[in-house]
Amino acid sequence: MTAPILLIDGRSGSGKTELALAIVAGWPGAQLVRLDDLYPGWDGLAEGSQHVHDEVLAREAPRWRRWHWLASRPAEWNALDRERPLVIEGSGALSRSNRALADHAIWVELDDETRKQRALARDGEMYAPHWDRWSAQEEDFIRRENPKSLADVIVDGLDVAGAASAWLREH
Repeated sequence: MTAPILLIDGRSGSGKTELALAIVAGWPGAQLVRLDDLYPGWDGLAEGSQHVHDEVLAREAPRWRRWHWLASRPAEWNALDRERPLVIEGSGALSRSNRALADHAIWVELDDETRKQRALARDGEMYAPHWDRWSAQEEDFIRRENPKSLADVIVDGLDVAGAASAWLREH
């Protein structure tokens, strides 16, 4: 038996992680894959999205490989259980090829100013020099994949707790 797969996407600082954590907390047995843990560096959004497709969604024995940010190299592999629900969150999660292999998809929407404030408050000086670089990759991904159009639901990044409760009630 294959358990349901949920993709959560949105731009940096929109509330994807908070939404994913709330859903996982209320979904017994759910596993969480955070793209932040597997992007291969600051230029790795597209490669991270492809990794989700190739290693997590398309494999009979799903897995993902953590990126060691401090050493700037791949780290250990992590196995996933196909019989447990899976939530995959991060910019690039909701590509056309990934959506074809998932049961549900959510896009988290939030204005640019609030997103940037949130992201820099969360990650501070580590992220600040990379904001524009990362944002450009998000824009490229959005132009190429149009993830918002692939979502079953679009949620407000200012109400991710309410969105998580609603999603859990419906599923």
